[in-house]
Formats: sequence, structure tokens, C-alpha cells
Amino acid sequence: MILSGLLNTLSVRGAGAPFLAAGDGTFWLPVRASEAAGTVDNLFYFIFWISLFFFTLLMALLAIFAVRYRRRREGEEPEPSPSHNLAVEVVWTAIPVLLVAAIFWFGFQAYVDMSTPPLDAYQIQVTGQKWKWTFTYPNGYVDELLHVPADRPVQLVMTSQDVIHSLSIPAFRIKRDLVPGRYSKAWFTAVRPGDYDLYCAEYCGTQHSSMLSTVKVLPSEEFDAWLREHSDILSGLTPVEGGERVYNVLGCKQCHSLDGAAGVGPTFRNLFGSERSFKGGGRALADENYVSNSVLDPQSQVVQGFEPVMPTFKGRIKDQEITALIAFLKSLSEHAPREEAPAAAGVVTP
Repeated sequence: MILSGLLNTLSVRGAGAPFLAAGDGTFWLPVRASEAAGTVDNLFYFIFWISLFFFTLLMALLAIFAVRYRRRREGEEPEPSPSHNLAVEVVWTAIPVLLVAAIFWFGFQAYVDMSTPPLDAYQIQVTGQKWKWTFTYPNGYVDELLHVPADRPVQLVMTSQDVIHSLSIPAFRIKRDLVPGRYSKAWFTAVRPGDYDLYCAEYCGTQHSSMLSTVKVLPSEEFDAWLREHSDILSGLTPVEGGERVYNVLGCKQCHSLDGAAGVGPTFRNLFGSERSFKGGGRALADENYVSNSVLDPQSQVVQGFEPVMPTFKGRIKDQEITALIAFLKSLSEHAPREEAPAAAGVVTP
């Protein structure tokens, strides 16, 4: 009777966990903010209660048998007991088989549903790189936060620029690995407007724990208005302010400092106009052409003392964004002509 009720609950996919108020988080699981989360939670609690039942049963029998059949005195012989019982053996084999088959069936249904997006799903390109997420929308807008509409299917098309990353959104019950040179996909329908945590769930280097972002679920009308408003990341900004935004949005800050400290890559402080020495020999002046080439083909001129780990941004950055980034670099450098080096917003020039 109990098993039948649990199976009936599981068969209503997306209905929400049977032991919880709709959408609420629990000690075990976070808030449910997508359609698929209810199905995942139902299966989780189905397995959880079965495991708890058999754990309790086995521990109780263990305690009873330990007391009932303990040796009471020295030399006492064990009581006669049957060595074989076909009915008992069939029962304790059939019940686990049926339970495992039920878990497989409902798990397989959930897997197929979560792996097959609707044809009209809204696609967002996701790029993982050490140690940052970037999200590219169909109109070309790039953001470091994931904005999605509520009650509309969204498909994430994901890849990595360097090492294996893993996108995890616990509130949506999705997790997918991102492998360099390959594309992986995940889809969901968010049902609760709000902000939700997004993590990298695969160790990817020294700053793995800081590779975080936020999913912002907006009502459909608000999402469309937000996308129109943010369709151009340089809109309303000066070249230096636009370059600073490019520096933040495209993940330059993960490797290139602004205060002169060396990181994974050279610092941007006083970079423009300086002379650069390359691995394998050769020198060049860090001018506009050098910056543009470093962004589009970074492996062609690796600075002495650094490793060739920077990915190319070809196809991911517009010409006007490179121009804005150059203006930002000029504002940070003592080597740039003064009339070309206005102070960057929020950056103190020594």
C-alpha cells in the first residue's frame, strides 16, 4: 500500500516532493525553482524513505537477534535452525528487484525528459574559463550573470575555454560538465522568479571556489525589457568606462590585475606603451595592434615569464569592444600620451 502510493506520486512528473509544500527547500535539498526539480525530488525521497525503512528494519532485527540468540553460558550449543526456505528467498530477492526496477524506470523517465529540450527553447551560450562564467544571448549581448525568463524553456549550450568545468544550479537540479573543444547542453523551465546560486562543481584550479555566478529569473515581460536595455554593453559609456566593463564582463580580471601585481597573466598597470619580451625571443611595443592581436591570437605572442594559457576571444568580442579595452589600458598606463589617458572610473592613477 505504501509502495503503491509512492509510485503513484512518482508517476506525476514535476508535481513536487510528496512530503513538502510546493517549492520549499528542506534539510536535504534547496528550494525547487524549475519544473524538473519536483521530479528529481520525488525520486530522491522515494529512495530516501526506502533506504530509511530497510536501515531501520535491519538494525532492529540485528538488535533483536543479538539479544535473543546470544550465548548465555559457556559450552551452550546453537539451537537447530532451517538451512533453506524457498519462499523467504524468493521474497527477499523479488522485493529488491521490484524496487530497483521502479527506481530505474522513473529515473530513466526523468533523465529522458531533462535531456530532451522543447524545439522552441530559448538558447543561451555559456562559456566557462578560469575562473569565470560568461553568458551570450542570441542578440550578441554578453553578461557575467545568467538572466532567464520564468515559465519559458531555456537551453544552455556550453563549452570551456581551458579545462573541464561543471555548471551546477542546485535550485534547478541540473549539473553538466563543460569540456574544452566540445559542446554540452542542459535545459530547464524556471518557475519561481528570484536569484539562485550557480557554481562550478568540478575542481578547475586555485580559484575554483570563487567561480560563482547568479541566475536571475525574471517574469517574461521583465526579461524582454532587460534584454532590450542591455543589448549593447557599451551603450551610454565613455570609451574608458566601456573598456572597464569589457575587462569585468569578459573575465580579464581573473588573470590580469590593475595594481601591478603579477597573476596568471601580466598586469594591466602600465602595460600600454611598454616594451614586451616574448618567449622564444622577440620584442614588441604594447600598442593598439599588440593589444588587438593579444586578444584575438594570444598564443602568437606569449610574454616572457608567463604560460600560454589565455584562450582566444575571436568571435566572442566585437571590434568596438577591443577599442574600448585599449582606451581603458591607456588610462592605466604612464606610458600612454596624457591626452589619451583619462582616468578610468574607480581606478586611482599613481
